[in-house]
Amino acid sequence: MTVTYDYTGKVVLVTGGTKGIGAGIATAFATAGAEVIVCARHDPVPPPPVSPPSPPPPSAGTGVRFVRADVRDTDDLERLFSGLDRLDVVVNNAGGSPYAPLEGTSPRLHTRIVELNLIAPLLVAQRAYPLLAASGGSVVMIGSSSGARPSPGTSAYGAAKAGLHHLANCLAAEWAPGVRVNTVIVGLAATEDSLDHYGGKDVGTAVPAGRMATPADVASVCLWLAAPGYVTGAQVHVHGGGEIPAWQNLASDDIS
Repeated sequence: MTVTYDYTGKVVLVTGGTKGIGAGIATAFATAGAEVIVCARHDPVPPPPVSPPSPPPPSAGTGVRFVRADVRDTDDLERLFSGLDRLDVVVNNAGGSPYAPLEGTSPRLHTRIVELNLIAPLLVAQRAYPLLAASGGSVVMIGSSSGARPSPGTSAYGAAKAGLHHLANCLAAEWAPGVRVNTVIVGLAATEDSLDHYGGKDVGTAVPAGRMATPADVASVCLWLAAPGYVTGAQVHVHGGGEIPAWQNLASDDIS
């Protein structure tokens, strides 16, 4: 069975939409007929090959327009939104974190991580709200399993993503019924950066589904959540069944 969506005439904003999961989301909405705006701090560049392949960076001619903007900067956000007279969907995808154990790392680094992964999505949603209310649109937050379980080594990131999940629930209640707000909680994902992030290891074996999520897996859920409907305040886990706990490797046949 193939599910298709028609976003013809709709305007979609994808933050951090120039690579990885964001590029996959932007490409999926453009393929469905939407006018897509992607924003990021840097211009799109072709990604290095990965397995499975990442989508090419969105570009003109694919129904995608790029605007340079740092979503943590209110002046950049004002410039971004001043160029829009309609908006139907916002996908708050921009985020991420380096490996940053709390001990011995800069307080400023952790502040910036929280700004990017929690404060920026709040500011983007706040600025987008009048346009979304006018169109009866929706917000999709891209969350992380790091915000739903302990996240050692990326504590600020995990805490920010946990806050993002809660923010989405709050906005879903605050803005209902005019604007819907939902969250996609992404687990281990295969992007052009994943090999470096996971130390060059194939961590797909830690996933019950046998592989990491792809940008297309995440994009398909975004297409569904953004389509007009009843669902709001939902959290959809895209993690292939989660992560196999380490204690399973320690269990013996005589433990039941």
